[in-house]
Amino acid sequence: MNIDLTDTTSSQINAALVRARRATGTPAVGMVLTLVIVTDEGNHYDALKAASEASKEHPSRILVVIKRPGRSPRDRKIARLDAEVRVGGETGTGETVLLRLHGELANHDHSVVLPLLLPDAPVVVWWPEDAPDNPSEDLLGQLAARRITDAQATEDPVATLGLRAQAYTPGDTDLAWTRITPWRSVLAAALDQKHSAIKSAVVEGEAYNPSSELLALWLAERLRVPVERQVSQGPGLTAVRLQTADGTICLDRADGSLAELAMPGQPDRHVALHRRDTSELIAEELRRLDPDETYASAVKFGVAKLARSQDTASAEGTRSGAAISETAASEAGAPGSAPSGGGTAGAAKKTTAKKAAK
Repeated sequence: MNIDLTDTTSSQINAALVRARRATGTPAVGMVLTLVIVTDEGNHYDALKAASEASKEHPSRILVVIKRPGRSPRDRKIARLDAEVRVGGETGTGETVLLRLHGELANHDHSVVLPLLLPDAPVVVWWPEDAPDNPSEDLLGQLAARRITDAQATEDPVATLGLRAQAYTPGDTDLAWTRITPWRSVLAAALDQKHSAIKSAVVEGEAYNPSSELLALWLAERLRVPVERQVSQGPGLTAVRLQTADGTICLDRADGSLAELAMPGQPDRHVALHRRDTSELIAEELRRLDPDETYASAVKFGVAKLARSQDTASAEGTRSGAAISETAASEAGAPGSAPSGGGTAGAAKKTTAKKAAK
């Protein structure tokens, strides 16, 4: 059921939601959270489609904030709210409200959204593009328990990661980090099986790919070894190689779908690592609403080095980064070339593997 409201108010939208639920025979509110999407007219369709798919797993009230400040001085002076209420049909068990904020009202989106939040339910705010430099200081971000951005949608993703590190507040996350969850799981499982000391690592991926940078930072921060960032033709993240005392652990995904895992002393195996849709990424982020401390430690690790690596890439034209954790590895006392064996050395290797698994 769709209800169009022109030049309306938040109270009238709430009344329309109640009428729509009664008309569809579902007067009870069964949503588990409120998902606020801040976007523009050109990108709202794709974002709403992804959120609607994710709401099948997490029934939500989806509020799509579309800002239309206007181009002329006259348009910028008006303040009008148009809304479209959708209940049932493609929205499933959730509710969707498209909010078009015209003129001056575009600068006061929080005052429109606040009365429409579900009572006693967590709030998640997602900026598909054009996220604020500090999401936690944004007035909408202050209402949220979880704030989702996407560095990949920016002009300079690596520089954006630096901004995310500087402005990080518990509850912040980025879809560039969510994209590497399967990679981190496979690598952690591989290290659980192989307890050899890790000497170094190489991460290959497209230039200016923030997921590749975050995976390199995660490995460097967890393993405390030199990690080299190399550029490939893609798509996206293509390979990770861990140099151990017994040989090389290689996770290679050349086609963007099926990866091959090679480990010393074991037969090669195939691993499904397809490039996931945005709806899958959002659904994963909605599964946890507590602060992601692993993301925080990864994005904060060596941000200055990432920036210098990007400058080096511009000068050389062949890579997006050099060793990003060599100095930190030496300062932390990296396992380096420690020989494999039992006793204390074996315990240290198991500690390294468990640390990577976290």
